[in-house]
Order: sequence, then structure tokens, then C-alpha cells
Amino acid sequence: MAGRQDGDRRAPGPEADPWARELLDQLRPGGRDPRKVVAWLADAVTGTAGLLDGSGALLAGSPAPVDRALLADLASGRIASASCQEAGRHQRLVRVAHPDHPAVAVLAVDRADPFDRRGADIVSRTAQVLELLLAARGTATAGRRLRRATADLRLAILQLLMVEDTVSARRVAAGFWPGLLDTDTARVYVLEAYARERDRIAEECLDATRERALVVRCPAVDRHVIVLTPHDTAADQLRSVAGRRPGTFLGGSTPQRLARTATAYGQAVSALAVARFSPDQQAVYAERTHPERLMDPAALHHWATRLLRPLDRLAHHTRAELLATTRLGLEFTAVSAAKIMGVSRNTVRARMERLETLLDADLSDLTVRAVVHLALNAEAGGDDRDRADEGPDVAGLADLLGGGALRGWASGLLGRLDPDARGLRRTLRAWIAEGGNAERAAQRLGFHPQTVREHVRAAEPVLERQLLAGGSDLYEAVLAHLALGTLDAPALPRTDPGPPDAPVHG
Repeated sequence: MAGRQDGDRRAPGPEADPWARELLDQLRPGGRDPRKVVAWLADAVTGTAGLLDGSGALLAGSPAPVDRALLADLASGRIASASCQEAGRHQRLVRVAHPDHPAVAVLAVDRADPFDRRGADIVSRTAQVLELLLAARGTATAGRRLRRATADLRLAILQLLMVEDTVSARRVAAGFWPGLLDTDTARVYVLEAYARERDRIAEECLDATRERALVVRCPAVDRHVIVLTPHDTAADQLRSVAGRRPGTFLGGSTPQRLARTATAYGQAVSALAVARFSPDQQAVYAERTHPERLMDPAALHHWATRLLRPLDRLAHHTRAELLATTRLGLEFTAVSAAKIMGVSRNTVRARMERLETLLDADLSDLTVRAVVHLALNAEAGGDDRDRADEGPDVAGLADLLGGGALRGWASGLLGRLDPDARGLRRTLRAWIAEGGNAERAAQRLGFHPQTVREHVRAAEPVLERQLLAGGSDLYEAVLAHLALGTLDAPALPRTDPGPPDAPVHG
């Protein structure tokens, strides 16, 4: 047995020998696979070859018996290579740096004939090529891990914003992207593309915005990329990204306070539905008339305060948690809301069920969902003066929904469906009354369930609202029916003014 101390190795050169050219070919873009290199080596020396880690475990190639003491000397760096002969078997061992292992790897080559200078050169040069490939692979792996960690961090910031924890979101963002969230308002954009292209589009968005926007791969929809940007100039850049890719849609929100990121996200998704019908496949959420804007602001906020008063008994952080979770849970499915928030769907459902119990409200009823959604948005949009007990006395929901302006808006909105001979308005009302269940609505109307779905889907572009997916657009359609009296107002607990219950901290 013989060994040598570690020394400089010569890089493979363009020798005339064909084996050198073949070895260099392993570094071409089509190759670069350590397993293929080890297999090539075995053929080149007419023997067997294996790449082992410091403990002797096989990484590539064929297993080879190696003396444990000799393997330890190689792995520790005491020697760089060794040769041994036993029972008619000739073995050549070379230490190979391996970035994914704490020590090194060892290239073990066996053959029946002794290693001449040519054979020894092939083994030595192959070890150098393997070092290059393993180093490149280690760099690529580290890069992927860094990109994944960065993406996870962006998602965590978005999830904090979704539950209105702007203080924590700014604190996390400041250490990595200084100034990114140093803003009072921001817009949210959602790009929709083929799932296989999402990663590339996300990278293009990062490049286009020069990382001055929060770019997140949506955890709930594998075709969506979410972009939160405090700079309106990013709109043109994102339109450019979407415009040069066929089949890519872009929806954007209006400017919203950071604490209302969830609202902005809902607007962007709603605009995305409109973009699918637009020639340029892009749309921004329209500043249309919303039903709550046609109600007396002070009366609306006082009514919402009284409806949500049972939550005042909770500790502040628990109350905020229930409200934030329910807002998202009313906009999206429990599964999607859970992914957006980074919690389990059971957690989302448990929090919403607790709110149901406190409010004595059945959220499986679409009219109840719409009314609670109205109250939650009013509560989030009001300030402390609006939520004070002083102010106009509102008897109940009927007073809010009975105004002439609101009824006029509702009549105009639903009246768009009247010209369609299929009776879209009748189908939509029955579908809402049955909680958005197409089968039950079909039984009521004497239709096939698929016909109900097609009618509701056909109503979406007419109303310019997303209905089947639920959320704010659907709740506006529900409120329009309630305002016109074509649906019964939900039975909710009394909201008469009175002193709030004393807070408890449990």
C-alpha cells in the first residue's frame, strides 16, 4: 500500500488522448452528473468505480471494499490518495472535496490490472472533475435554499399583513428590505398564469420591480403570484410582465391602508375575474358604488359596534384574531384562508365557530354571512369616534337597508339581469336563498344543477362581480336582494344600544 501527501492537482487539459476529451465532455451543460462521471470512469479503466462518503456509504457508482483505517486517513485529509493491492485486486483511492458533507468524499476504483500512469491520470483527473461538479451542485443547492427561505419570509410578511399585524410585518421587512413597508397605503396585484410558469413569472416580477415590492407565490392558488407594492409606478412594470405572456391575467386593487391588505387582496382577485373577459387580460378594481357607501356612516358603524359587542368580552388580542380570521374566512374558503394565514384549516374553522357562538349567528346562511361581512368591514373602516356609544339610535338592519339610495342601487344592479330570457335573476335569487347550493336551488326551480351553475356563471360578467367563488362580490349581490326585499333579512340578535359588557381576559 502506498499513499501521498496532499498536493496541487493539475486541471484537465486538452491532451490528444481521447479519454481526456471524453472527461471534459462531462462538464458540458448536457452532462454534469456525478453518477455518469463515475460510470464513465469505470469503463475508462476497465474496472469498477464508486464514490463514498467519509463513513464508507455509497454516493454513486458501485460499492467497493475499502480498508477502514485507510478511509479514515483519506477522509481526515491526512493523505490525498492511496493505492493498494490485495488478492489480485488493484485499488486506487483519491480524496474528493464534497460541500454537502462535513469531511470529504473518496473515489474508490478497482480493477484486475495494476494502474499504469495512464490509469492513474484518468483517476486523478476524474477526481478533479467530480470536485468541480459537487462544488457546483453545492452552490446551486445553497442558492435554492436561500431563494426558498427568502420566499418563505415574504410569505410570512404577507400573512402578518393579512391579519392586520402591520407592526410585526414592518419589523420583519425592515431587516431585509428596508423601506419596503414605510408607507401608509399600498396596492395589491394578482397575476394568474399556468402553474408551470409561476416561478418564472415571480422572478420576472422581482426583477421588474427591482425587489421594491413584496412578491409572493400564493399559498392557496398554485396559478397566482401576489404582489404588494407601495409604489404606483410598479403597475406599468407588472402590466408589462403580464402583457408579454399569453394566457397571463392581471388584477389590481385600489390603494388601501396596510391594515386592509386582505381587502386589497380581495379586490385584486375580483378584478382578476373581470380581466378574464377583458381584451388586454388586465383590470383594476373599479371604484364602483358599494352598498355600505349608500348608508349613513355613523349609523352603520354604531350598528356594527352593537352587533359585534359580544366580542368585547374577549382579550384584545383574541378579539383581533377572531375578527381577522373571520374576515378572511368570509372572503375565501377555510382551506384557502388557512394557507394565506399560515395556520391549519381547523384553526380557521374553530375561530369562526367561536365567533358564530358569540354572535349567535349561522354563517352557513349566505344572508348572515353578507350581513356579518358588512359589520366586519364597517368595524375595520371606522375609527374610535365612529365606534363610540354616542350617536344616532339605529333600530336594526332594516333601517340601514331601507334607504332610498340603497334601494335604487340594488334595483339598478339586479336589473341588469332582466333582459336575459333565461331568468338569470330568478336563478341567482334561488341559489342565494339555498346558501349557494346548486343542487338545492335546482330542486326549487325544477332545473338541472348544472343549469343553475351556468346561470350564475353567466350573471358574473353582467354584474361585473365574481359570484361562484364567494367573497365581497357575492355579498353585494346578497345585500341588493335584501334591500329590495326579495330575500328575507337574517334573524340576528338584537342590536339595541346599551352599555358594553365588561371585558374579560381569558
